[in-house]
Amino acid sequence: MKINLEQKFAEQYGTNPHAVYLTPGRVNLIGEHIDYNGGLVMPCAITLGTWLAISPNTDGHYRMKSLNFEEQITIESNRKHDKNGSLWVNYPIGIINEFLQDGKQIPGLDFLFYGNIPIGSGLSSSASIEIATAFALNDYLSLGYDRLELVKMAKRVENDFIGLNSGIMDQFAVAFGEKDKAIVLDCETLKYKMVDVDLGNYVLAIINTNKPRELAESKYNERVAECQTALRLLNEEITLHNLCELTADKFALHSHLISDETILNRATHVVKENDRVHLAAKALNYGDLEEFGRLMYASHQSLKTLYEVSGKELDTVVDFCSTYEHVIGARMTGAGFGGCAIALLEKGFEEDFAKHLTDYYVDKIGYAAAIYISEIGNGPIKL
Repeated sequence: MKINLEQKFAEQYGTNPHAVYLTPGRVNLIGEHIDYNGGLVMPCAITLGTWLAISPNTDGHYRMKSLNFEEQITIESNRKHDKNGSLWVNYPIGIINEFLQDGKQIPGLDFLFYGNIPIGSGLSSSASIEIATAFALNDYLSLGYDRLELVKMAKRVENDFIGLNSGIMDQFAVAFGEKDKAIVLDCETLKYKMVDVDLGNYVLAIINTNKPRELAESKYNERVAECQTALRLLNEEITLHNLCELTADKFALHSHLISDETILNRATHVVKENDRVHLAAKALNYGDLEEFGRLMYASHQSLKTLYEVSGKELDTVVDFCSTYEHVIGARMTGAGFGGCAIALLEKGFEEDFAKHLTDYYVDKIGYAAAIYISEIGNGPIKL
């Protein structure tokens, strides 16, 4: 769907926008439910994203509209506002609140958002909106923040304003993405390195299960609490700031401290998934996509059986991929409980893959999934 955002802005507000920005979504290639456990993740920006057009107004209000949602809002400028139910406008409102709290002046502005990221699919449409707003305001008003400061700001919005106990990976990947590179990010120190991702004869297929998920109302926060329980139990014998300080071997020496099978499973996933990120980075450095694909399948199996954040829909997609000869790796991506899976698909088989996956998925689930082919893209830019 091609959108002329400048024309749509003029239709909505009666004037042309002063500036237009594009901010990507993200997928996490491997390293799931690690970010809030202080470990390594490997996300990348994708070529689906959020467009934001802005222009000043003289009526002293923020007017926010989206081409994706019916809900719109007009609120007084230069003062903080409370969360408004579960509406999409909470993300830009939260960002504006952060700037105001830091002593910045944000005058009356008109905003028009448009995104082609499937909402609630695990591709970080929320982080994309947050960073889009923060990046645009920072650039347009010359507020002087660097990208890491904007990332931390967006994380505070997610945690404190929206109420989701997520880590920093989503906002970081959206803000720091580079074309044809993955980010190996240490979520504890925020140190990172870029890893070349040469997909060669493969493309990244993103499969949206079309099962929506509401993270703030899901078991996401429950998983965070379970990991905190595991950490507390382990700290009866050793000193840890987070679970990912443990190697698999060291964890084996102390896992007897966790008697509850569910809590043990959660910690086991976290420790071994963190190891898989190290191995995945090595595989990419050597150009070994087959090994990278094997690690993707292993990650999904762990998320399914130990962390229990997959589900019938995601498992159906990955099960199909494991039998389709032109896919060398697949896994759920994002927080799970629905959302998306990703697969490394051989070029030239996109249509065949989509047809056969759709038939298989509809037979098992009863409705169709949506399939997108994406490249690894850049972070936010002014158009």
